[in-house]
Amino acid sequence: MFNIQEFKPEFQKAIEHLKKDLSQFRTGRATPALVDDIKVEAYGSQMEMKAVGSIQVTDAKTLTIEPWDKGLLKEIEKAIVAANIGINPVNDGRVLRLVMPKLTEETRKDLIKVMSKKLEDARVGVRRVRDDVKDKILAEEKEKKIAEDERYRAQDALDKMASEFNELIKKMGEEKEKEIMTI
Repeated sequence: MFNIQEFKPEFQKAIEHLKKDLSQFRTGRATPALVDDIKVEAYGSQMEMKAVGSIQVTDAKTLTIEPWDKGLLKEIEKAIVAANIGINPVNDGRVLRLVMPKLTEETRKDLIKVMSKKLEDARVGVRRVRDDVKDKILAEEKEKKIAEDERYRAQDALDKMASEFNELIKKMGEEKEKEIMTI
């Protein structure tokens, strides 16, 4: 018996990657995910922002980053500017403040275009996994490990699982678009 469920984690990887990508979108609302993964030059190596300081949402439009080592303040500031996230940090000598700028209609539309690309990438990932699993099903049938009827059942189950993940991607996209377009 060919078990489609054992391939579910591979489909899930595409969803997790999409969630991470969408969390980093600047929607006009402050969220630590915007800067969490920005690389900072610290102690001779590249470290993630979340590893060098405390990131806090002080209000709906403001993030503050307080480095554990005040000597890293300039490096953190440089890393944020270099990351090109559209936010200029304000350095008060103790913490960095990031105030989310208001999104213009044009910026919102551009964000939706970029988001659409990310959604399509996730759908391509789901298709790639589906095609790989389908090849495995066909190989099992060719090697006489499964019968033709079982191949059809496995392919139907696989297509159903792929459709469920594509529906989830669509739903995530609709929610994020609503969030981006909310003024």
